[in-house]
Amino acid sequence: MTIKIVDTFHHSNLEMDIRNIAIIAHVDHGKTTLVDKMILAGQLFGDHEKPGELILDNNDLERERGITIVSKNVSIRYKGVKINIIDTPGHSDFGGEVERVLNMADGVILLVDAFEGPMPQTRFVLSKAIELGLKPLVVVNKVDKENCTPEEVHEAVFDLMCDLDATEEQLDFPAVYGSAKYGWMNYHWNDQIDNITPLLDSIIKNIPAPKIEEGTTQMLVTSLDYSNFTGRMAIGRLVRGELKTNTDIALVNRKGEVKKHRIRGLFTFEGLGKVKVDSVKAGDICAIQGIEGFEIGDTVADVENPEALATIAIDEPTMSMLFTINDSPFFGQEGKFVTSRHIKDRLEKELEKNLALKVEPTGSADSFRVFGRGVLHLAVLIETMRREGYELQIGQPQVIMKKIDGVTSEPIEELTIDIPDETSGKAIEAVTKRKGMMLSMEPKGGRQLLQFEIPSRGIIGLRSYLITASQGEAIMTHRFKEFQPHKGEIPSRINGSLISMEQGKAIPFSINNLQERGKFFITANQEIYEGQVVGENSRPGDLVINLTKTKKMSNMRSAGNDAKVKIVPPVVFTLEEALEYIQEDEFVEVTPGSIRLRKTFLKDHDRKRNKNKALAPA
Repeated sequence: MTIKIVDTFHHSNLEMDIRNIAIIAHVDHGKTTLVDKMILAGQLFGDHEKPGELILDNNDLERERGITIVSKNVSIRYKGVKINIIDTPGHSDFGGEVERVLNMADGVILLVDAFEGPMPQTRFVLSKAIELGLKPLVVVNKVDKENCTPEEVHEAVFDLMCDLDATEEQLDFPAVYGSAKYGWMNYHWNDQIDNITPLLDSIIKNIPAPKIEEGTTQMLVTSLDYSNFTGRMAIGRLVRGELKTNTDIALVNRKGEVKKHRIRGLFTFEGLGKVKVDSVKAGDICAIQGIEGFEIGDTVADVENPEALATIAIDEPTMSMLFTINDSPFFGQEGKFVTSRHIKDRLEKELEKNLALKVEPTGSADSFRVFGRGVLHLAVLIETMRREGYELQIGQPQVIMKKIDGVTSEPIEELTIDIPDETSGKAIEAVTKRKGMMLSMEPKGGRQLLQFEIPSRGIIGLRSYLITASQGEAIMTHRFKEFQPHKGEIPSRINGSLISMEQGKAIPFSINNLQERGKFFITANQEIYEGQVVGENSRPGDLVINLTKTKKMSNMRSAGNDAKVKIVPPVVFTLEEALEYIQEDEFVEVTPGSIRLRKTFLKDHDRKRNKNKALAPA
């Protein structure tokens, strides 16, 4: 985020009302577009952004996937009121982000699509907001869509909030309707205007100003920012007291230990950037530079009389993956950072700001075990690394088991599947096979909303199966619920792998001859190596094949006869699909230009020796 230095005196002494709001919405309901329009309405549209571009989801991955990964803080000024807007991630894999940012808010904007209504991911974040006692302002967006039903959606929001045990006050929520895309909001859905001032007026009227408590300085560290210039900065909302530059404060950690630090710099959020100020008064969200060794959940307190605030519980990791150096025959061809030192430094840098992540050594200098909230959480990190020029290999995702009262327990997730009627049977069958238990089934306009409890293990690979079975129509969301006793074995992929025997080019003639053996993951003439997984066997068990073998020429046959070869297009995996697909003895090789699957042991005799060793009695 940009940092501007402005007249500090002007900003620090400006007495003004403040509203701290978080925005909750399902993926693709228009949250980021709405925030962009609010920034424009506050006349803080910087000349460094092109009009029409998303200002908030400015990370390439966020734009491509249409999801918010990292929550961001921006602010606008309207009618003498400073509105701090906190953009929340909607996906449950980023639940650690959600809980923290809601701690900084006094109210929430609940954004719902006028056609789709409240969706599973909306429910996840909204339940957190209601638990914290935040009052919602409902925005029904996309009322310009064909066949939309804004009034029914309003009713559905009311029903959802009843289900989530909202209080009477929370149920008496105000609502505005409009289209963020076309830049208008109003109190009635069929009364189009040319601005969003009714929304801004509703925020000032209905979202309470921060409650300022009496007493000494207190701020809970709920987020952090990191840059090479300023180092780590602690971000939070000042609950009481005042912070001033070049003064001493106490940092109280989770264990109650107190350490003294000096504030070297104070920043508040203005528009899209941070502004350096001399002091910050209670109620505002700020960033503090100069505190070393802090963690999320620590309290910044008065140096003479330090009092700690209740700390934040962050969702535990439920899954781990092995990160190791790329040692395939093609290593170093595409990436800049290929050594274990590079990977270690990059993971340590990620730990600075990615709270739900943990990294542990494995005993080998070349590999690390990385723990996260789910396949998507870790896949986003891997995708970011490959774009930065890293090469690495990733092992099969493993679910974290725990011993609770002597019983082996595993993480259980709440799973919601929104799927067309005609394929709902396949979804129920697939989840049941994976030890899932159905909780409810609700018909919804030609679709079924299915709710299950399922072990985290059962979710691996389920998304790609459902999307294929429903021709891309299924919407699947899940969130960690609790640890329960182990549910028993879950059947894994039955079909084996097709493994390359040689290094070289995959010859079209050979691919054509072997097509009945299974599905291929590679294109004709692609460079492959020994031990690479080039396809899926149509039967159980792995099969080693030679794709580099050319056709023998004779007097009667010539190279020109190959024109009739018809090769089925290969299966192309996204990173998440590849991670969910691989078996225990396989790696995903990730480089800036390629995603390949390979066996852990590249040579066939090494694989056989390892298999015999595993089968031998101890």
